[in-house]
Amino acid sequence: MSLLGKKFPGQIAKPMWPFYISGLVILYGVNSAANAMAAGEEYKNDPRNPAVKNQSANH
Repeated sequence: MSLLGKKFPGQIAKPMWPFYISGLVILYGVNSAANAMAAGEEYKNDPRNPAVKNQSANH
C-alpha cells in the first residue's frame, strides 16, 4: 500500500505552461523596474544601493 495513495495519471507541466511563461515575464518586469528605480535620482547616492558599491569598486 502506498503512503501517498493512488497515483493519478494527470499531466502537470503541459497545461501549466502559460502560467510559467507569465511568471517569468512578471519576474523580468519586476527586476527591470527595481533596477530602474535603484538608478533613479532619489537613490543614486544611497550608500545601501548595490550599484553604487559596484561602481565605486571599479573606479
